[in-house]
Amino acid sequence: MEILFLGTSSMVPTKERNQSSVFISYKDQGILIDCGEGTQRQFKLAGKSITKITKILISHWHGDHVLGLPGLLQSLAALGYSEKLMIYGPKGTKKRFDAMFEAFVFDKPLNFEIKEIGKGAFFENSDMELIVYQLDHGIESLGFRFEEKDKLRIDTKKAKKFGIPDGPLLGKIQENKSITYKGKKIKPEDIAYIVKGRTIGIISDSVPCKSCNQIAEDVDLLICEATYTSKLSDKAEEHKHMTAKDAGLIASQTNAKRLVLNHLSARYTSGQEIEEDARLVFDNSEVARDLMKIKL
Repeated sequence: MEILFLGTSSMVPTKERNQSSVFISYKDQGILIDCGEGTQRQFKLAGKSITKITKILISHWHGDHVLGLPGLLQSLAALGYSEKLMIYGPKGTKKRFDAMFEAFVFDKPLNFEIKEIGKGAFFENSDMELIVYQLDHGIESLGFRFEEKDKLRIDTKKAKKFGIPDGPLLGKIQENKSITYKGKKIKPEDIAYIVKGRTIGIISDSVPCKSCNQIAEDVDLLICEATYTSKLSDKAEEHKHMTAKDAGLIASQTNAKRLVLNHLSARYTSGQEIEEDARLVFDNSEVARDLMKIKL
């Protein structure tokens, strides 16, 4: 699993920071969270093809989170994107896409489906689940939680003691099914153990709220907006944004393992102030940089 930060600024981009976008690569899934202006160019700088995108999650419809969509969709169509692109966003997303297609000329077709989401699980397969939460940002804003499912892993030493050969019998054990081998019933717990799935929380633009804590609960990685330091807490409250210290408190309160601070105001050139502000309350904090990659 790889997390790629394509854009880490807030409303105003800087020389070092593009507008908001994060890309999660996991098995056959390529999940793009938000698509700020310039996102497709960031893909090129990262050496990754936009055709790897299978899903786009839109947190909300402020421009710094969606202005890259028209160009990205046109490029996908021009590249002959053959998959069905799934697009998820808050209520009103379908209407806004209709307006987008009225405003721009799309010469080539693109196979996509839009789903408006608001609360709870909205995608699930045998490997993972995606869950959406309502945030508090003045307009409808969504946060997300990526949950990998727990897996059974074979203890090879125990399997050898039973003499079970590699093949379909071990496959059944990994499916959590008992087997019979040489007249003896063998349960999954006899030769397998559980590997806990990895979790990622993504908190987009919001003030601290109950949903933020639900998103962050016990996650391996929390990606959280941190537009200001706590010195500008009044400004953060006025614009319904979070401070880095707010993000650190959420991570601390929810047993998150690691906090990556995102969506910085253009006034913070290095990000050091933001990181120090979060570390006052949660030591395992760091500031995201454009094109930074994290492997889980």
